[in-house]
Amino acid sequence: MASSTTESRRATPRARVRVRGRSTQPDDELPAWTRALAEGDDAGFFGPGSAVWAVNGALPTLVAGIRALLLQTLHPGAMAGVHDHSRYREDPLGRLDGTIRWVATTTFGDRRQATEACAFVTRLHGRVRGTYTDVAGETRPYAANDQDLLRWVHDAFTEAFIGAHQVWGRPIPGGPDAYVREWAQAGRLMGVEEPPTTVADLHAELDAFIGGARVDERVTEAVRFIRRPGLPGLTGWLYPILFGGAVASLDPRYRRLLGLRRPWWPAITLTRLVLATGERVLGRISPSERHARQRIALLEAAAPGA
Repeated sequence: MASSTTESRRATPRARVRVRGRSTQPDDELPAWTRALAEGDDAGFFGPGSAVWAVNGALPTLVAGIRALLLQTLHPGAMAGVHDHSRYREDPLGRLDGTIRWVATTTFGDRRQATEACAFVTRLHGRVRGTYTDVAGETRPYAANDQDLLRWVHDAFTEAFIGAHQVWGRPIPGGPDAYVREWAQAGRLMGVEEPPTTVADLHAELDAFIGGARVDERVTEAVRFIRRPGLPGLTGWLYPILFGGAVASLDPRYRRLLGLRRPWWPAITLTRLVLATGERVLGRISPSERHARQRIALLEAAAPGA
């Protein structure tokens, strides 16, 4: 007969950890869209060994997402759209989960799934219209699917993700230029015409955009919310460290425009410790990548001559 200690161990469920986008949950408890990544007709637009898989599948994306949100507030048209149409204040987790789903599906899904994910976001953006005041004080119309705003959001996202990975991630296959060149495909799927394909071109476009930056009360309000979004659970406990890391890793020009100061404490180092611990607990491969690899393995096994 088994001892009471052994029975107690068997009765105790294995501890599960969940941070947005990463999890130790069993497959049947994961979102349906994550499990669906195991199905499909091809390897997707990127695939194993790509720069995009290396960057978007790594834990520094937890910081990159914060960096991207901060950067995106610097375009007055983008900020007006968020202020006027987004429910980020009432439902921050819903917006966060939607972004995670788009990134993961575009990165790890097959071509049909990636294309449909981008088309879904484009349809949502079709309703986002209004006016904003530019840096010269003139009133201008905006629409989320305008080339100007699409390009800004794509560039800010790309800079944030490549920047965070260069600070906390492993070497990128092909280097940073490879990531910018590959992720340009996501920009095209979102409607961006001729997105930048090198780091130099990306930074040149960002510099041109920053010349039109206008920081007003809406930007201040958004930055205040990004600093303290009130996230629950483990994510909420870790968030202040990740936010500090995001701020510390920003270009000083962006920090000045946003009215932020580099933390007095070692934010880069503490963020590195959090990410290293997270990788040990959650593993190097995300559930999305794991399911994508299952899909690709099935396709390879079914290929003629396999």
